[in-house]
Amino acid sequence: MTKVLIANRGEIAVRVVRACAEAGYTSVAVYADQDVDALHVRLADEAVGLGGDTAATTYLSIDALLAAARESGADAVHPGYGFLSESAAFARAVEGAGLVWIGPTPDSIDALGDKMTARRIAQQVGAPLAAGTDEPLAGPEEAVAFAEQHGLPIAIKAAFGGGGRGLKVVRELSEVAEAFDAATREAIAAFGRGECFVERFLESPRHIEVQVLGDGRGGVVVVGDRDCSMQRRNQKLIEEAPAPGLSPEQRARFHEAARSICGAVEYRGAGTVEFLLAADGTISFLEVNTRLQVEHPVTEAVTGADLVREQFRIAFGEGPSFTETPEPQGHAFEFRINAEDPGRGFLPSPGRVEKLRIPGGPGVRWDSGIDEGDVVEPAFDSMMAKLIVLAETRDAALVRARRALRELVVEGPATVIPFDLRALDDPAFATETFAVHTQWIESALLPKLEMQPRSAAVADAGLQRFPVEIDGRRVMLGLPSALLAGLGRPADSAAVASVADPTELRSPVPGTLVRWLVDDGAEVAEGDPVAVLDAMKMETTVPAHRGGTLSQRAELSAMVAADGVLAVIS
Repeated sequence: MTKVLIANRGEIAVRVVRACAEAGYTSVAVYADQDVDALHVRLADEAVGLGGDTAATTYLSIDALLAAARESGADAVHPGYGFLSESAAFARAVEGAGLVWIGPTPDSIDALGDKMTARRIAQQVGAPLAAGTDEPLAGPEEAVAFAEQHGLPIAIKAAFGGGGRGLKVVRELSEVAEAFDAATREAIAAFGRGECFVERFLESPRHIEVQVLGDGRGGVVVVGDRDCSMQRRNQKLIEEAPAPGLSPEQRARFHEAARSICGAVEYRGAGTVEFLLAADGTISFLEVNTRLQVEHPVTEAVTGADLVREQFRIAFGEGPSFTETPEPQGHAFEFRINAEDPGRGFLPSPGRVEKLRIPGGPGVRWDSGIDEGDVVEPAFDSMMAKLIVLAETRDAALVRARRALRELVVEGPATVIPFDLRALDDPAFATETFAVHTQWIESALLPKLEMQPRSAAVADAGLQRFPVEIDGRRVMLGLPSALLAGLGRPADSAAVASVADPTELRSPVPGTLVRWLVDDGAEVAEGDPVAVLDAMKMETTVPAHRGGTLSQRAELSAMVAADGVLAVIS
């Protein structure tokens, strides 16, 4: 019996658990302390604790994950997406431990996961490219020099990783240096590496991506294409397949470029090749994600493929189950159901899911990492679930999507559901007048969105460990902190706001204070950026709520609650 350790959490871990069950494999979940009762842990055949409560000590810890694999007796490792899914070092460590790595070879991850090397490969096979650097930037001054030579806007990008983290679009020369520093910090926090490069940014482009499967011997089949232009903070919210409005020539160009790039490295497994499509028809290769994408279900919906099962087949030497691009049947949308408040600029909104009603009916799929009563944890990603709808045509899929979103009820955290419904009714998203692009949400829709009520604070879900003896053997027993401490949050876990005080600058989100932008005692004006928080894997800049003298009230690296006091401005 094959036993697969799933080196991830949340929705994707649940997705792989289910694929394991259908394939006849034993699934092994891993978990951080606050995930001890998470859905992926409850559904897996086995579960192993990673012994920590941060990403760095759990889902990003190669040592902890390999220890869990040894303890469980796993034969293989599926990395999911995010975290270490695009880490060549992790892939090598897994294979070095004698386990099957369900993903591309470490050499392919090195070649394509490094965006600069991927650019060079794209050049070699004749894929379209925007101007950019071929080596990591030594510092912010090189980014400034590039902007001066090639013009603005530019995109500063983390060389490793994806998901919009470590990516900063800059339109003012005076902001380039700070954007470089911010991209570097974000990349280190998300991927453990801070190298960045820069390229010309195509204004208001569409985001087109191509799903591929490689057999590891040079054979690459294109499964389909998607449009992922509906983004905020460079992260996708709504995706659809197939990409609408492409000419046959454009679609063929995308598919052929993706095949050529992945074929050049004898790609193995599932991967996604991403492009930008400018309004004038200009196509530019963007990057290759050497893993399964969050949005893979829309391609599954219109092709009938099971991409996780295809990953299993390829990893265990069987190869893809098809060799030609399937003709898409119908049209599909995916909506990422994130715990975010669109009316507050999509600020993260972690908290307990007090009520959950899931939509159903023909053509509706629900991929989730949470149940009613579960907590969306502030230490990790804001995505709770994905709603996928399929219908015969794009217009029919829009009708079905409206119906399903109206059925969906999530109470507790603020969510993007009101945004989704508003977006579907906008003329720019209609089939006949389709005009969305990667900046459309922030430029056109964001000002129209209303704020939602904040979720109530939730007590810490961490574990406290004690040595106990069972049958003559010493073992560690982990108990939830809330069980031991009673109701309420430990006093030293966050800076929590007291009674209302107009001088207090409060945190808009729960997160870690990573940087002060002004000195203690500095004079600030209303609206000046004063601090940076790392909240649910993204940096959030906090502006001064009034003018005056700022006195810092939170220490760097401190975990600050939503509405926690950061400073006093008097």
